[in-house]
Amino acid sequence: MSNGNGIAAGTIRVEAGDTGDGSGAVAVLTLDSPAKLNAMGRTFWPELREALSRLATDGRTRAVIITGAGDKAFSAGGDIASFAELTDVVAKREFQQDCMRTFAAVEESPLPIIAAVNGFAMGGGCELALACDVVIAADTATFGMPECGVGLVPGFGVLRAPAVIGRQWTKLMMFGGERVDAATALQIGLAQKVVPAAELLPAARELAGRFAAMAPLAVATGKNLVNRGVDRGEFDHSTGALTTLHATADAAEGIAAFLGKRAPRFEGR
Repeated sequence: MSNGNGIAAGTIRVEAGDTGDGSGAVAVLTLDSPAKLNAMGRTFWPELREALSRLATDGRTRAVIITGAGDKAFSAGGDIASFAELTDVVAKREFQQDCMRTFAAVEESPLPIIAAVNGFAMGGGCELALACDVVIAADTATFGMPECGVGLVPGFGVLRAPAVIGRQWTKLMMFGGERVDAATALQIGLAQKVVPAAELLPAARELAGRFAAMAPLAVATGKNLVNRGVDRGEFDHSTGALTTLHATADAAEGIAAFLGKRAPRFEGR
């Protein structure tokens, strides 16, 4: 993350946004690996948690925007190559827990968090958008949860997407690899606003400024009450199921096929 002045380190850049009054009450957090379509590598998860923790306690920030660097992707999701490096069950479980802790940090932050989706939001990118409080999508945005294609499921998405877009749309996106464009995302509730791509960050900043102008304790309390149905026990269930899936021959085949740019040959084992 940055030191607050826009100096980046790792895969995340954090800088103060402009609410029009010079207060710096809005922070813009940018996933900053455009050459990899802002894919989420192993260091991404703790970096995001640390960034959100610092912003929540800096005494200045009252709203956060998360977006992706470049104009192609919000995030293409988890770095599949890093999955292949997980060689034992303990490592697989720890990785899943790390991901879940990070999505929970977004949900449970006292700050309102806006996802400004500027392109592809696939897999973990779509799940990150689901964890945010409001999604503003560029008219060029595309959402998807294609994990079943590599023998896995979106661990957080399978828990949260049904409450946002309904069970059937969740199943269509998961089982069928259905990609959802911005207009459809707005229709099904995956996005709350759609704007031309050139207007995405200005629109996100305007909304974040409105959030930042509200009483911060009221916003934090309201967010907590709206999310009161969130059960962290579900994360343990999802982590266990995903760890089991990650250890299957089909998952190994799916990951190998993805990396080898070929069609997978699943055998159901």
